[in-house]
Amino acid sequence: MTDRLTLLVVAAAVGGCIGATTPSGAPSDINAPGTWAVLAPMTTARQELAVAEVGGKVYAVGGFGDRYEPVGTAEAYDPAANRWEERAPLPIRVHHPAAVSLNGKLYVLGGFTGRVSQVPQDAFFEYDPTANAWRQLAPMPTARGALAAAALDGKIHALGGSQDRPLNVHEVYDPAPGRWTRRNPMPTARDHLAVVSLAGKLFAIGGRQSFFGEKYANVEIYDPATDSWRTGPPLPAARGGIAAAVLGGRIFVFGGELPFRIFNATEMLDPAGGTWVAKAPMPTPRHGLGAAVVGKRIYLPGGGTQPGPGRTNVLEAYEP
Repeated sequence: MTDRLTLLVVAAAVGGCIGATTPSGAPSDINAPGTWAVLAPMTTARQELAVAEVGGKVYAVGGFGDRYEPVGTAEAYDPAANRWEERAPLPIRVHHPAAVSLNGKLYVLGGFTGRVSQVPQDAFFEYDPTANAWRQLAPMPTARGALAAAALDGKIHALGGSQDRPLNVHEVYDPAPGRWTRRNPMPTARDHLAVVSLAGKLFAIGGRQSFFGEKYANVEIYDPATDSWRTGPPLPAARGGIAAAVLGGRIFVFGGELPFRIFNATEMLDPAGGTWVAKAPMPTPRHGLGAAVVGKRIYLPGGGTQPGPGRTNVLEAYEP
């Protein structure tokens, strides 16, 4: 929990070394790199936020605001109008939460309160876009921030994260009984990872032990039918603070950070081929961002423009 304070102290000493941009190390797809569009910025600049798509809109919730203050604001982006609208705020101010869309509702899980002294949360909220209202649900069994979550087979899977150490915990919420259960944990304990669901499986991607600690390129694939994990093709570069999304049956990973380095990488994995390729890099290198799919585009709001600090309100969309 002291990594961020340590970073600020070290940053003052190294000055201009901070924020060097690192591209993808994967082979470039020169035939179909995809394109980027720069869109209307968020109302609130933030990083380490939660992002998900609900009803064709992109929701951005929580995160770090000014001076590392946690924020509770929620806003929704309408792609058709290229406009953000403020929505009812999250009941608590929190950074490093996770978000999932399921059955027309938005779910926000965990996160940290506080600034330098980061307190892990077990809070679990459901947002109804029609009523513009939040309600609190059964808390997660394990309080944590910097976790990742995804919906699979009508359930919400919450993986990894951190308390005072990285976790490999895997907990599943079933909306029907409104109850959490534990499943087989990830092989690798990590936080600042990304998780997506594809073809009935979960893909846990990247992450880290701590800011200055070990980084992971691991891709671990969970099969709910057997409650088991297997290893997938690793990321081209180990890092944390990434965002990921699925579009057209392929997995896309964006950004990330290492100490004093930040990624502009856009990378794609076709699970059938098992090979990562580099696509057109992000216009704004970032970490601590989120990703959501609407139509043929992946929308990426917010994030940090330097390792550790550097919040932004930018919104960019990638189309393969």
